Amino acid sequence: MNNNKLKKGIYIIPVILTCGNIACGYISIIASIDGNFTQAAWLIIIAIAFDMTDGRIARMTNTTSEFGVYLDSLGDSLSFGLAPAIMIYQLVLKPMQKIGIAISCLFVLCSMLRLAKFNLQAHNKDKNIILNNFFIGLPTPASAGVLISFVLSYELFGFNSHNNYLTFKTIPVLMNNIYLFFKIMPIVMIVLSLLMVSNIPYISLKKINLAKPKAFRLLILLVVIVWLMLTFPQNTIFILFSLYTISGILGYTMKYWKFFVKRKKSGK
Repeated sequence: MNNNKLKKGIYIIPVILTCGNIACGYISIIASIDGNFTQAAWLIIIAIAFDMTDGRIARMTNTTSEFGVYLDSLGDSLSFGLAPAIMIYQLVLKPMQKIGIAISCLFVLCSMLRLAKFNLQAHNKDKNIILNNFFIGLPTPASAGVLISFVLSYELFGFNSHNNYLTFKTIPVLMNNIYLFFKIMPIVMIVLSLLMVSNIPYISLKKINLAKPKAFRLLILLVVIVWLMLTFPQNTIFILFSLYTISGILGYTMKYWKFFVKRKKSGK
C-alpha cells in the first residue's frame, strides 16, 4: 500500500511541474495585457525552466505517461506560443493593426503545428522527429526564448536611454545595437514561425547526459554560461537563444553546401 502511494506521488511530480509551466504562461499573458512586459518575459523564462525539468524527472523516475505528454504539449502551446505572441503584439505589433495581428497569429499557428507534428510523430514512434539527439524544426521554447530575450534586453536599453543607473552589468556592443534588433521584430517573428515548421535539425538539450565522460567539456561550458547569466543576465539570455536559433540554420546550410561541393567534384 505504501509503495503504491509512493509510486503515485512520484508520478504526480512531473505533472505538478507541467502545471507550473501552464500557470506561468497564463500569468505572463495577463502581465502583457497589463503592460508589464518585463514580468511577462521572466515568467516565460520560468516556464522554460519547468518545461526542461518535468520531462527529465519523468524519464529519470520512469514515470512518463501519455497524459503527461499531452499535458506538456498543451502547456507549451500556451507558454511558448500564445503568451510570447500576445507579449510582442502588445509591445511592438499593435500599431501595425491587421498586419500585426496576422504576424502574431502566424507565430501561434506555427507553434501549435510544430507541437502537433511532434506529438504525432512521437506517438507513431517516427524516428525522423529526433535524429541523434536532434529535433526537426526549431523547438517552441527556443522560439519563445528569442522573443522574450529581445524584451529583456530592450528593457536595459530603456534604462540607458533615460540615463538611469543600472544595478547590473551590460555588454556595450549589444546594447548599442539592441534598438535596431527591436525594430526588425516583425521580420524576426515571421522567420521564427517558419523555422518552427521547417525541417531544419536542432540539437536537443533535453537529451544531454552530464554523466558521460565526454560531457565534461559541456559541464565546463555550463559553468561559464551560469557565470555569464549571473553577470549579464538579460544580455546572456538574448545571446544564448539567438545563437541556438542561428546554429540550426548554419548547420543546415553547411550540410547542403558540402553536398553541393561533393556532387560538383564527382561530376568532374
